[in-house]
Amino acid sequence: MAKAADPAKRPARASVWLADGARGEPPARRGTQPSPSGLDRDLITRTTVRMLDAQGPAKFSMRRLAAELNVTAMSVYWYVDTKDDLLELALDAATGELRLPALPQDPAARRAQWRELLRATAREYRALLVRHPWLSALAGHFLNVGPNSLEFSRTVQEIVRSTGLPAQGQTGAIAAVFQFVYGFGTIEGHYIQRCAEAGRTQDEYHREAMGAISDEPGMAVLWDSAAELMEARGGDTVEEMRERDFSFALELIVAGIEAMIERHARDAGTG
Repeated sequence: MAKAADPAKRPARASVWLADGARGEPPARRGTQPSPSGLDRDLITRTTVRMLDAQGPAKFSMRRLAAELNVTAMSVYWYVDTKDDLLELALDAATGELRLPALPQDPAARRAQWRELLRATAREYRALLVRHPWLSALAGHFLNVGPNSLEFSRTVQEIVRSTGLPAQGQTGAIAAVFQFVYGFGTIEGHYIQRCAEAGRTQDEYHREAMGAISDEPGMAVLWDSAAELMEARGGDTVEEMRERDFSFALELIVAGIEAMIERHARDAGTG
């Protein structure tokens, strides 16, 4: 059995998915078949996702992964070249959890349903970011050209294309929706994670934080303003308040897209 190359001597590359010209497939030169111990790339990737959920990327290491799998670190390197390659595989595996909506084949039906399709996809992406708080940092680090990420991108592009926006505005609309969701879901996921680490519920943590702010003399003006806004928003729990904010913000973006569609139609009619 040949030895895996020294991982420290392997050159950096743009993406595990672009290695050896094998776009859409991870490098297949080794590790496609399970070992007698049952170890294979899929098991390694699933275990990595589970460990990232439990510990975050800062505490993740190939040594700890090997210990979790009850194998040597070099056994893991037989299936993946580098830690970065494995993190990129884990990122795409988690993205594969997205329950993307089925797009109608009929263009007219797709045009009629773009709002519902966009809302559903945005909510799925938010839930993914909350479920895997580590995902947002990795998504900004890697190219995200794995098969699941590409399917997500394709679905989003098809939905936005069906809105009727001019082509030059479609990427901006995608950014408006999904960079908003990225930011919202990232902060939400980190807040939930922080509450868990502190051993408090979201509501307990929120009450403590608000109580600390209200007790600071220099923050009286900020507190009064924030309290007024929170009362107007409504919601009995942090989750309810957050849901109201997300839903309203998403509707603002949908309304903005509708307004731009109408503007484009007016301009086209008078041009």
